[in-house]
Amino acid sequence: MRAVVVTEPGGPEVLQLEQVADPVPAPGEVVIEITAAGVNRADLMQRQGFYPPPPGAPPYPGLECSGRIAALGSDVTGWQVGDNVCALLAGGGYAEQVAVPAGQVLPLPPGVGVVDAAALPEVACTVYANVFMHAALAPGETLLVHGGSSGIGTMAIQLGHAMGARVACTAGSPAKLERCRELGADLAISYRDEDFTEAIEQFTDGHGADVILDIVGAAYLPQNVRALATGGRLVVIGMQGGTTGELNLALLLTKRASIFAASLRARPVPEKAAIVSATQANVWPLIGSGKVVPVIDQVLPLEQAAQAHRLLDASEHIGKILLTT
Repeated sequence: MRAVVVTEPGGPEVLQLEQVADPVPAPGEVVIEITAAGVNRADLMQRQGFYPPPPGAPPYPGLECSGRIAALGSDVTGWQVGDNVCALLAGGGYAEQVAVPAGQVLPLPPGVGVVDAAALPEVACTVYANVFMHAALAPGETLLVHGGSSGIGTMAIQLGHAMGARVACTAGSPAKLERCRELGADLAISYRDEDFTEAIEQFTDGHGADVILDIVGAAYLPQNVRALATGGRLVVIGMQGGTTGELNLALLLTKRASIFAASLRARPVPEKAAIVSATQANVWPLIGSGKVVPVIDQVLPLEQAAQAHRLLDASEHIGKILLTT
């Protein structure tokens, strides 16, 4: 099969399409013939040599895909060859085929085509696991989403809104702010021109954000703690703004707030299966009803993986960038 190989750590030019061995399903795995794959920030980090795949995962980038089941390993139940599916991956999405544990495979949501479905597994599982399973966002609470126009952000805004929360977000251009509002954001804050802590204080009449979903990391840590409500939960899932920040423990203690940092890729297979199952049960019906939709900026052929990385790195997109085989 063809797969996009990282020839050495570096820029987008190190992504090369090569012939590699076809995957063989281990017990409990299925092989998916890939139609499309999502492009994520983690892929850029892997290309640069900062985020290697976990042991046993394919070495090629790609944390989500959609396509058709081509083969079943032993001990697989509930799936058949020919089923159209999408899946959460530990790696290997930038290829024509991938082997994946059956517990990480999802049916296509009603009304979503096989290409568009590649935009869903990583962002839906990440948002649902962190915002709802861990941070326990409740109806009527305030959710602040940083990077509201990103793939993660567009999903978080829609899910927060659909679940009855008040949603605020940050974004960097008028077009992105307007798209966030269209997706359900009650407040869209320009991080270039506004102080989000002041904006959240005014928006909530001094209450603060009950849950903050943060892709920035260290650069936003002091402001995030200030923006939290009493009993608030800060969930850090990215480090675009660095890894080491200053934490005011006295303020955190006074607010009886908590900070949680998590990644999805390296979790054990049973944990991922539990997240996938919960996401299917709680998010897929919202997609089927049209309350939540995949937000896709561009679809490029697999041969243009390097260009997809350049586009993602430029941060001018809204939603997801996909690669098709």
